[in-house]
Amino acid sequence: MAITTYEEALAFIHGRTQFKKSPTLDRMRYLVEKLGNPQLQLKMIHVTGTNGKGSTTAYLRDLLMSQGFKVGTYTSPFITRFNERISVNGQMIADNDLVALVNEVYPVVKELDAEDLGPTEFEIITAIMFTYFSRVKVDYAVIEVGLGGLNDSTNIITPLVSVITTVALDHARWLGDTVTKIAFHKAGIIKKQTPVVVGRLPKEALDVVKQRAQKLQAPLYEPQSNYQVTNDNYHGWGEAFTYRFEGKTYRLQLQMLGSYQIDNAACALTAFLILAHKEGFVPTGREVKAALGRTTWPGRFEKLTSEPLIVIDGAHNEAASLELKKLLQTRFADMQVKILMAVLADKQADKMIANLASLPNVELTLTTFAGPREVTSLKHYQAHFPDLRTEENWQAAFLKIIKELNGDDMLLITGSLYFISDVRNYFIEEG
Repeated sequence: MAITTYEEALAFIHGRTQFKKSPTLDRMRYLVEKLGNPQLQLKMIHVTGTNGKGSTTAYLRDLLMSQGFKVGTYTSPFITRFNERISVNGQMIADNDLVALVNEVYPVVKELDAEDLGPTEFEIITAIMFTYFSRVKVDYAVIEVGLGGLNDSTNIITPLVSVITTVALDHARWLGDTVTKIAFHKAGIIKKQTPVVVGRLPKEALDVVKQRAQKLQAPLYEPQSNYQVTNDNYHGWGEAFTYRFEGKTYRLQLQMLGSYQIDNAACALTAFLILAHKEGFVPTGREVKAALGRTTWPGRFEKLTSEPLIVIDGAHNEAASLELKKLLQTRFADMQVKILMAVLADKQADKMIANLASLPNVELTLTTFAGPREVTSLKHYQAHFPDLRTEENWQAAFLKIIKELNGDDMLLITGSLYFISDVRNYFIEEG
């Protein structure tokens, strides 16, 4: 069967099962073997973490591009369009390339289906990505883990550097209900004698990572021990920090807001400098500063309009909501912040809402949207948070809040990344 249109290609991909009962890399290995093992032709950095993966990947992309390299990035979920997930130098894969690759993969998938080894949706997308990046000959690929690490479809690779940004409670159904259990899955991307860079991890998570790194003789790079970061005062839209690593000092500014972005950028820069040493290229301080200073990532405390100030942020789990709360306390305490929020039902909605609702300058409206899986219902919100405003239709809620905004107020739209994607697309379509 020939797939002739982009819509048919997406229908085939999205029509696959998302999860199988047995978490295993066997199906993935079998699939890429049938496609000629394209991943073996790639030089890669592997990035996992509960939060911060996308931003860290974006920083790495821009750092590598500053050296003139052709850089592939593999990310999820997408914010505006599916093709974003597979990009080269920030340009998403073309529709016709995606259609051609689906046609290439399709007969192999059908063959594996017949052997009861049929791959999942994410396994197919990952195989398409490996094939595409090897075909267009990227110099480096930054590969973001989909879920966890140990059994993730991307974990058939041997990267040049591994990165673990953060570890917190999320996806408990698949990864476990403690930070230690989740850290075990994240540490699963560590490979023998391959450097691993970590962000600020809780002690119980760091212990798990250290144990795995020692067992595999993988050099471990920790914040404040191996690389040092000092947050500097900055009053514009962004962050400033001083970074020290192996005798070098960089004073850097970021476009993205939030102290957690400093952590993400520092993780990325450490991985980049380790890679530079391994690969024999020498970045200048000016190139590093320019690269990190221009990095943006959609949906991460992203300003959509200045007057009125409307911001979207995909704080999609409890750990992210705590970072968002800290940012609002430190940078927006003198503003009235109206928050519109929608959360998937399998997240810690009650804790996320409680974190943000506790701020004295916040007025919270809870809403719903058409998510890819179950969304926390209005009945749940009303039962657990009777004092907060609720509105079933998020567009209606948005229009109500806009009418109430004063000149020095901020509207912050947050929660599920899928919700943020809907909102962002709405803004693009409305112009």
